Amino acid sequence: MYTFVREREGDTIRFQRLTRTCRRTEPSSSATMGVETASAGGAAAVPAEACEAETLWTAEGHAVGAPPAPVREAAPEDGASAALSSPVLEFFAGATVMVTGATGFVGKALVEKLLRCCPDVRAVYILIRPKKGMDVESRHQELLQHPVFERLRAEQGPGVFGKVRPVAGDVSLPHLGLSEADRRRLQAEVNIVFHSAATVRFNEGLAAAVSLNTVGTQRVMRLCKEMLAIKSLVHVSTAYSNADKREVREVVYAPPADPEAVIKLVKSLPEDAMPGLASALMGKRHPNTYTLTKAMAEWIVQEEADDIPCAIVRPSIVTAALRDPVPGWVDNVCGITGIMMEIGRGTIRSIICEEDYIVDLIPVDLVVNTLITAAWRTGTHHANTVQVYNCTSGQLNPVHWHEFGRLTQNQAVETPTKYVQWYPGFSFRTNRAVHKFCEIFFHFLPAHVVDLLIRAQGGKPIMVKIAKRFKMAAKTGEFFSLHEWDFESSNMRALMKDMDCVTDRETFDVDVSHMEWKPYVADYMMGIRKYVLKDGAESLPAARRKLNRLWWAHRITQGVTLLALLRLAFLASSFLLDNVLCLSR
Repeated sequence: MYTFVREREGDTIRFQRLTRTCRRTEPSSSATMGVETASAGGAAAVPAEACEAETLWTAEGHAVGAPPAPVREAAPEDGASAALSSPVLEFFAGATVMVTGATGFVGKALVEKLLRCCPDVRAVYILIRPKKGMDVESRHQELLQHPVFERLRAEQGPGVFGKVRPVAGDVSLPHLGLSEADRRRLQAEVNIVFHSAATVRFNEGLAAAVSLNTVGTQRVMRLCKEMLAIKSLVHVSTAYSNADKREVREVVYAPPADPEAVIKLVKSLPEDAMPGLASALMGKRHPNTYTLTKAMAEWIVQEEADDIPCAIVRPSIVTAALRDPVPGWVDNVCGITGIMMEIGRGTIRSIICEEDYIVDLIPVDLVVNTLITAAWRTGTHHANTVQVYNCTSGQLNPVHWHEFGRLTQNQAVETPTKYVQWYPGFSFRTNRAVHKFCEIFFHFLPAHVVDLLIRAQGGKPIMVKIAKRFKMAAKTGEFFSLHEWDFESSNMRALMKDMDCVTDRETFDVDVSHMEWKPYVADYMMGIRKYVLKDGAESLPAARRKLNRLWWAHRITQGVTLLALLRLAFLASSFLLDNVLCLSR
């Protein structure tokens, strides 16, 4: 097994091969500095020539021809002894981690998991930019007060947050906007990097998307090249970075255009030229600037990885937590979460979708576990290429749109929110004319009526605004509800196999095949109530009474509508009959 030390010589950084050992060594504390030592049992490092004469070893450290290693039980003791029994925990012990995008949905969950489940991690640097009049320190404190950290605070106390160290920076700025002192500190201290910062807005302008998703990734890669003790870099991409392919393998595909050329064009062309350039670049391969710029970012990662142990994790549609930090935790209304929320409120009656297609969802905590274990596997199982992990559910535990929709609607009736506007009920359809009719009469007409009532009571009308916002969100998401992909999962399966310690498999579970969709959707809908709508469980009795009244209103409205249609049909038939009789005379 080869081990390396990174050294700086002038302005260049090189790797030096030290030794190859005959035995699989038990990692020690010095492993965090990139040097492999003999195990506690006394296996000494020997020259490569001697080793090759005795035993051959695989890249994973197993003897060639030997039977697979059994799953190892973790030591029952707490603290350091327990950590030593876990390869993943040991990899992070004493390590300094850097996270970009720590204030995002995945970033928050990642920081929480590192602090709670990797107790010996030395520090977690988070890149934060000033935003909306708040400076870096204010945003740092606001982040630590987020509900995602409630469990961590209860279990370990506020002292654990001393490991979180904010660094003023912005991936959209040259050199990440870092001060010289911060840059040098990161270069000297950081061992593991998670690059999660990105704009996930599907309708983002090309210039902003390229700056944040593509150029930002390039800047992070170049900073990583300057890090003296880096062990692993994990880039967070998306499973839809190759949306034009029906079957998506775990490889980096060539982008639709040369990233460097696109970056130069974006910098040189005027703003009014961006829509045309975006259309030309997307063509029929990409539905939006998000998938386009993430595809180019993957190519940059592969081209600039050089000697950096690097991996790419591609989540599909990231959804509420399955287990960690608590079941159902979610903190945004993006994508399918917003659709589920409006289904629960009864404001959505029609959705453009191929209901028999698979909807590929992945809980945020499984994404986080994949990031952490991919970092470990990348840093300890050296590969010749950038390893790609399709973090998806379609192959391992598929659920179809019609089934997911049924579960969502059932749960909306079982645990309604006090903000319910009408009795839940909707349909998936592909007929756009029928959808347009439903949109006018079941979305916008009721929204205008409710806004009139709100205005009459002196309130601020919001329902039409919500209806327009949902229409725009649904339009940008139509591509994903009308297409289906088959995501390869070979590397994900290999990752599960390499986690041969029970503690690691339980603490950093990445296996979506065990998830049951019905209880998951129940937790998801309760999470939307609690964390998005701020509607606690104490309101459930009143909400159910309200829903019962809405059920009667819904049935009465259906009855009145049916009578009106019958009356209209009767009048129309009478009119036609009278005209026919007149003509016959």
